[in-house]
Amino acid sequence: MNVNVRSGGDVAVIGAGVIGLSVAFELAARGAQVRVYDTGEPAKAASWAAAGMLAPYSETIADDELQKLCEESLAIYPSFVRTVANVSGIDPHLKLDGILHAAYSEQSWDRLRARAEQLHARGRGATLCDRAQTLAYEPALASAVAGSLLVEGEGQVDNRRLGRALVAACEMHAVRIHTALDSIAVECDARRVLGVRTDRGFFAADYVINAAGAWAAQVEGVPEECVPPVHPVKGQILAIEIPVGFVRRTTWLPGAYLVPRQDGRLLVGATSEHAGFDARVTAGGLHALLQAAVTAAPALRDFTVSEAWAGLRPGTPDERPFLGPTSLSGYMLAAGHYRNGILLAPITARLIAQAVQTGEPISEFSLQRRRLFA
Repeated sequence: MNVNVRSGGDVAVIGAGVIGLSVAFELAARGAQVRVYDTGEPAKAASWAAAGMLAPYSETIADDELQKLCEESLAIYPSFVRTVANVSGIDPHLKLDGILHAAYSEQSWDRLRARAEQLHARGRGATLCDRAQTLAYEPALASAVAGSLLVEGEGQVDNRRLGRALVAACEMHAVRIHTALDSIAVECDARRVLGVRTDRGFFAADYVINAAGAWAAQVEGVPEECVPPVHPVKGQILAIEIPVGFVRRTTWLPGAYLVPRQDGRLLVGATSEHAGFDARVTAGGLHALLQAAVTAAPALRDFTVSEAWAGLRPGTPDERPFLGPTSLSGYMLAAGHYRNGILLAPITARLIAQAVQTGEPISEFSLQRRRLFA
């Protein structure tokens, strides 16, 4: 079914991260003419800096509506990745082999047992492992490990490969991606959006979708009541070069997590810092991550740290994203995904495309709730 837009059918997406590219790809696949605008390079910023974990159960999300959204997105992730890979020719390396949570004290072991009971009560697969079973799963862990919980069905995607795949898939669907822009602003009249103005000119559009991540509140040209309360939350990550298979699956430790990639990199993340738009890598942040990783897996101390970086997550006051139409006709939001941007990309793309087609709000994630934060 083609997107129901006015003559010309143009959709402008502000933000070329994984969320913006996923929305653009979905809309283009449904027949829209789509352009994407960004001041940086496509699939960079938080999309490039993430670890790519797909963990709606491991994150222990207290918000039932957000939990449901994350679960729905995980369920459609395999088909989403297959479609993107088939169109782009790039495999994003999706692995849903479970996430292991390691306990190093009786207190943390008790918490894992309680968490297993919660997951079982909800019909979710989770396996408690004693010390011997845990070390059989992950021999690199310290022998002091007390046990672990394997949360089934979760895993990871290589977010950098996913970003490249989405760029290629969008281009295959004739999406025009305009990057390295000096300025981007929305143009509108009193009733609806007219398009996007950049330093390279004005581009008319029937719909403008704000998918600008941590910068979503910085997009100019819209009424104040259409500005989402999104703020940056810094996360630092580092990479260690290890033999392939030395760490076998995504593993949560006290104070850090380990995400092994197929190319031999082991990602160690991530800090959570309210530091504005400061994306510097700091000695304190790296020290905390390395200390947590080496304490839990001492063998890691002998390997090379090959990379360190920081990204800015788009936080919101209630940690829910803002999705769908605003009071300005034609202006939509796909912003504020905080820790779950990679995970929520498929469901966000689907919901935004449906909203463009129907004009109906996504009530649980509408900008209307911003009045609750005043």
